[in-house]
Amino acid sequence: MITYVIGVLFAVGQAPSRDSLLAEGIRLAALQPAAALLRFDAILAADSTDVAASWRAAIARSDLAEPLLGDAARPRRDSLLAAAQLAARRAVRLDSGNARALFALGLVLGNTALSRGLKERIRMAVEIRDLALRSLAADSMLDGAHHLLGRWNYEVMKLSGFQRFIARNILGGGVLGEASWNEAQLQLERAVALDATRIYHRLDLARVYLARKDAAAARSQLTRIGELPVRVAADTMLRREAAELLRTLPVVSLHRLNPPLDLLLGAPAQVFPLVARELPGVLQLALEPPPGHVSRGRRQEQGRRGA
Repeated sequence: MITYVIGVLFAVGQAPSRDSLLAEGIRLAALQPAAALLRFDAILAADSTDVAASWRAAIARSDLAEPLLGDAARPRRDSLLAAAQLAARRAVRLDSGNARALFALGLVLGNTALSRGLKERIRMAVEIRDLALRSLAADSMLDGAHHLLGRWNYEVMKLSGFQRFIARNILGGGVLGEASWNEAQLQLERAVALDATRIYHRLDLARVYLARKDAAAARSQLTRIGELPVRVAADTMLRREAAELLRTLPVVSLHRLNPPLDLLLGAPAQVFPLVARELPGVLQLALEPPPGHVSRGRRQEQGRRGA
């Protein structure tokens, strides 16, 4: 099918230029990765050394593989990711300082590692971190590279202590000792700052906040996702994941006034009007003397009268 479409694109008298194919592929890539891939592959059919077409084709295949979940879809997913890795490695080989090519390879390896065993994941993790750092060295403003490094720290820190020990000391993943929750949060916050409407930046940042027991911050990110536009094909799926995660967060109740300040700290915004209404009554009850109580001054006055 792909070969047929490429042939049509290059039909006699209608052969589009490389630049027009690339521009059209870029336009389609976000929401129609399959159509974009046809354009990038058409460029590569004419010139396999085209760096931009190579790394863009790698990302398009990775995007197509992302929604393929479950055992039945595994062969198709693995095939797409294997082809994506070949394209991304070719781009890096042709231009080792290209920030987006380095990021593309790291992205593909990260998606591939999710379905691999621990030993292979550790091997890939070492390379992914190196690719993310090299990408940022080439372009410190590339939000995807910050996300890649933040997600790397998150995935490593999710491993159990025993798994990290095995990885560092037996499987050759000594660099995993550099991972931290602080770095995961810092890098993902940087990605959000650079591109605030990217749903996947905010979703992974929310996951880090939850792992760090900061439910209020996670709620803020997940709520914001519901207001963001769909920019890439995976966003619909990611928004659904965000909504499901949001539903799992605990709801703060007014019955938890123990003391009242407990409710105020980290409470969702809609709780504050309730607190403002209820708190004066709570404080008044706390300050009122119990029934039958006689103040010290009153006791002294009664004593003088009795004398």
